[in-house]
Amino acid sequence: TKQVSKSFEGEKKEQERKRRLYITYKKGREQMEWRKWYLDAVLVPCALLMMFCYHIYLWFKVRAEPFSTIVGINARARRSWVAAIMKDNEKRNILAIQTLRNTIMGATLMATTCILLCSGLAAVLSSTYSIKKPLNDAVYGAHGDFTMAIKYVTILTIFLSAFFTHSLSIRFIGQVNILINAPQEPSSDDFGGIGSFVTPEYVSDLLEKAFLLKTIGNRLFYMGLPLMLWIFGPVLVFLGSSLMVPVLYNLDFVFMLSNKEKGKVDCHERF
Repeated sequence: TKQVSKSFEGEKKEQERKRRLYITYKKGREQMEWRKWYLDAVLVPCALLMMFCYHIYLWFKVRAEPFSTIVGINARARRSWVAAIMKDNEKRNILAIQTLRNTIMGATLMATTCILLCSGLAAVLSSTYSIKKPLNDAVYGAHGDFTMAIKYVTILTIFLSAFFTHSLSIRFIGQVNILINAPQEPSSDDFGGIGSFVTPEYVSDLLEKAFLLKTIGNRLFYMGLPLMLWIFGPVLVFLGSSLMVPVLYNLDFVFMLSNKEKGKVDCHERF
């Protein structure tokens, strides 16, 4: 009886020891998972916030000092270009068509690139686990099934949004391509006097909508490039965004005193 009770107590102690080891292992694993999630939860939002704050600053500068930015200078130049083309349309109609065609080709290239990237991501999602496992084991941050799904869905959403905005931009440029050569003076072929509505201001507004959508599509594309590095870990996303912001700043702003002073004049006028 004593031997049976001793063996029973020994088994009970062994079970208790295994239970404690399992609890310790589970807590340690949860802590490790949180440490992995911690990088994604901190670095990726910081990278997106960095890009968002920069574009808020750029928008404020475009509104307050348009001639200190490339966006403001180009917008004013486009309005002057439309007015000059429509004023002397008989001599410059071919120039207008060729210029708008080149713009459409650029937007089409960006839209095609976005769709190709989406197709590549879809191919990775549909691949077997044996292909993705070495990649998942080689990165920092969380790389579970749910985390990887969030990564791919976020990247796909960014590039699909960029494709959508570029498609809308092509639509508006196509409208401008027709309207910029429309007659402005009433004639016998002008049904309902439509020429009086197709003014340089109206065509310029359509062109500005097209370029605004094109700019948004480009910015989404630029934002998606660092996010693609999220597949390899959140640290690369943060480093990529930290590098992207100074590059965009040097491309978006004109570092000339005369342009900055001009930007303070007539800053509320639409361009």
